[in-house]
Amino acid sequence: MAYHFKDTHLIADATIPVLYAAAMFADAVAALALGRLFDKIGIRALMLAVVLSLFFAPLVFAAHGSLTTALIGMILWGIGMGAQESIVKAEVARLIPAERRGTAYGLFNTAFGVFWFIGSVMMGYLYDFSLTGLILFSVLSQLVSVLILYIIHFNLKNDTDAQLNGGTAAEH
Repeated sequence: MAYHFKDTHLIADATIPVLYAAAMFADAVAALALGRLFDKIGIRALMLAVVLSLFFAPLVFAAHGSLTTALIGMILWGIGMGAQESIVKAEVARLIPAERRGTAYGLFNTAFGVFWFIGSVMMGYLYDFSLTGLILFSVLSQLVSVLILYIIHFNLKNDTDAQLNGGTAAEH
């Protein structure tokens, strides 16, 4: 995002860190608020965060010279980061037995890092050829990641429920 702002001369160089700071402030506030919401409504809190953060890429990369639009996009990106830092990790803790959480967090963070890298490479490639493609890739990636999390959530929840009821998920 900083590269885009610099490359397009959308905003003054000195303002780029200010936008990042605004995103990090939104991240902190969102992590607290979404964490509380997760405690009340569970994984559905993630859907709210995704709906909000889906619009970050169109606003940041299609800002067309508007500092306000870029700022709103950065704040929405911060909300998405806050959701990842609170809801997703809380969901892992909720679904995985305590004796396996270290492994689960290790696997999660490895997958997160690998896919963050792949996504960054793809977005860098798309940036050179099509901002529209970059925006579509960003939005679709977010939607697919939530779909994967929901599938994992319901599969693990069914396994846990079945084990608590004395059987296996396949038996129920």
